[in-house]
Amino acid sequence: MDLFSALQEEKERLSQSEARIADLIVNDFEFAVNASITELADRAEVSPPTVTRFCRRLNCDSFSDFKIKLARTAYVGLRYLKPEPKSTNASDVAQDIVSTAQEALFRLHRSLNLEAVEQAAAALAKADMIYAFGSGGNSSMIANEIQNRLFRLGLRVTASNDHGMQLMLTAAAKQGDVIIGSSFSGRNMELAKSFSLAREENIKTIALTQNGSPVAQAADIVIGIDIPEGSNIFRPTPTRVAYITALDILAALVAYAIQPQATVTLRQIKKQLVAHRDGDDRQLLGD
Repeated sequence: MDLFSALQEEKERLSQSEARIADLIVNDFEFAVNASITELADRAEVSPPTVTRFCRRLNCDSFSDFKIKLARTAYVGLRYLKPEPKSTNASDVAQDIVSTAQEALFRLHRSLNLEAVEQAAAALAKADMIYAFGSGGNSSMIANEIQNRLFRLGLRVTASNDHGMQLMLTAAAKQGDVIIGSSFSGRNMELAKSFSLAREENIKTIALTQNGSPVAQAADIVIGIDIPEGSNIFRPTPTRVAYITALDILAALVAYAIQPQATVTLRQIKKQLVAHRDGDDRQLLGD
């Protein structure tokens, strides 16, 4: 258990003096992580022995051990030390979510490398087979959405969320195939490994990821998406909205590039939906 988790677990059992130390740590982390035991005690208006007892309550051997563990919490992120949102009112939350999504779309539109998007669309449009890779909660969803958007255009495409399967599919791929992968962080080293293997075999790779990241460096074509996260850890990542939109742009360009083929397949799909589900042509193309 890390120090912050231990602090949360012990919060209700702290004495008033210990609670003041805990509040000081949360509200002024920079001071706490750099203070001596005397400075911390003076600021919290407690005695140094109280600080020592507080440290031991958190399973630290000493104040020095406490300081080391406290410093390590910075690697996780200071926004997790005091994560309260500005408001939990439904109206304010809705405004926050919508405005953040709008800002993500604005940033995407302003920064999107359209030349790279066009290159990616051209590669996908003429691919013999498309492999969509992504792991983790968001990138797995993007990989599946790539399959969802492209199969209906008459393209041969399959998605994989498993690292081992991705490596095997890459090894089995042939020239003329295309591998497209998603990594929000750009640090999915297993995906980068698959891209590197594909490059050795002259198989085209496309990455939706952060610019300059390991995944980006391993790919042939990079659709860079760099959206700031903000400090609210409870809000869903706005990057997800940007990825879906970038994918929609990419899929639309592919559809326009192969209009005759795409039109036939789209009509066949719609015909079955009308016959077996909808009864008319007014509903969405698919679920």
